[in-house]
Amino acid sequence: MERIKKNFGFGFMRLPMQDGEVDIAETNRMVDAFLDAGFNYFDTAHGYLQGKSEKTLKTCLTSRYLRDRYILTDKLTENFFKTEADIRPVFESQLEACGVDYFDFYLMHSQCSENYGHFKACRAYETAFALKEEGKVRHVGISFHGRPELLEQILTEYPAIEVVQIQFNYVDYDDPSVQSRKCYEVCRKFNKPVIVMEPVKGGNLVKLPDDARAVLDALHGGSPASYAIRFAAGFPGMLMVLSGMSTPEQVQDNISFMKDFKPLGETELAAIAKVQEIFRSKNLIQCTGCRYCTDGCPKQIAIPELFATMNAKQIYHDWHTDYYYNAVYALPGHKASDCVKCGKCESVCPQHLPIRQLLENVAKEFEKKEA
Repeated sequence: MERIKKNFGFGFMRLPMQDGEVDIAETNRMVDAFLDAGFNYFDTAHGYLQGKSEKTLKTCLTSRYLRDRYILTDKLTENFFKTEADIRPVFESQLEACGVDYFDFYLMHSQCSENYGHFKACRAYETAFALKEEGKVRHVGISFHGRPELLEQILTEYPAIEVVQIQFNYVDYDDPSVQSRKCYEVCRKFNKPVIVMEPVKGGNLVKLPDDARAVLDALHGGSPASYAIRFAAGFPGMLMVLSGMSTPEQVQDNISFMKDFKPLGETELAAIAKVQEIFRSKNLIQCTGCRYCTDGCPKQIAIPELFATMNAKQIYHDWHTDYYYNAVYALPGHKASDCVKCGKCESVCPQHLPIRQLLENVAKEFEKKEA
């Protein structure tokens, strides 16, 4: 952890895309700007961007810069191993894909009540600690999407865990489904450094409703992203705040306020409190667009896009959302009403959303004429 230069990291989950492939030239520019500004922390996982994230890291980072220029985090994801014997081959394939011989951080990915038992049964934690002893991992941690009670259980059962990655932003801070504040408090209780994911909630705290945007604009300060990221970074014990950047402009904006980081002041925190109230009043679907739900969907429903369209309808009440629903996202056979209620999406949703019910609501809103 001593090699981390600043408390802001580059998440390789939402990279610029062109015709279904990562835009390498654009990503190179983003990586260069990030490193040139003095930042050095990068985060990936085996399944990000349908397996393209790790390979892009090799192309744009590890093959272009010496190993001491960057800190690299990767993760062990449940659907890539069925037994204990599977874990090491997966790990070695990750090293190869990333083009490195060790990871600075290796995290047990997306720990929650649905998968923690699988990790325990396969001795995943024990394997990770062994990899650390062998020098192939510098620090072992977890990324967490569960209840605070489970987090306390994991940190009690595996005290050697060195770092915890949690979802933390000003909308989720006291949200009953995510419980960011309570999970953060558990990390503090166990004296574990925190890595923040989703500080802008998948872009939801950048593309704000007009009334929420007006509150922040009245501060005559930075971008909506700046207030969200600074909010998260301002708490004690925050080792790192990640941002899944997808344009050079986002990189430059984030650099502008994180290079010489300053926590939010009283006036800014008061404005954030107003924005929190506005979000609560909208009753929006709290989807971050991580796309975990779409990989196993038997009907290939574009769940995040449908939820984003539903949110836009709630905010703007215009005809554009109906057009996008019917002409772009909900194509024949892949509409919200085509959901077969298998529940695969809900079992992997980090936000614990009742996706099947929400898709019913979406269908009622956008498929009225077909009813």
